[in-house]
Amino acid sequence: MKPMKPTTIYLPEETEANLQQLATQTGKSIPEIIQELITDYLTKKPQKLPKSVGMGTSGRSDLSSKAEQLL
Repeated sequence: MKPMKPTTIYLPEETEANLQQLATQTGKSIPEIIQELITDYLTKKPQKLPKSVGMGTSGRSDLSSKAEQLL
């Protein structure tokens, strides 16, 4: 197990109640659930593309099928 650093978070009462319910249903502790949720969020979060992506867009969707005609 990796070393953990204690962290305090503030949650609305409704969110805490939902976490408690999930913990009861899954048999996991609230800290375990929060750790899993944060890890999932950080690993699945889409990466921002560089601003240069799309700069050369022609606006045409038929370029590959009409490449010879257009050249």
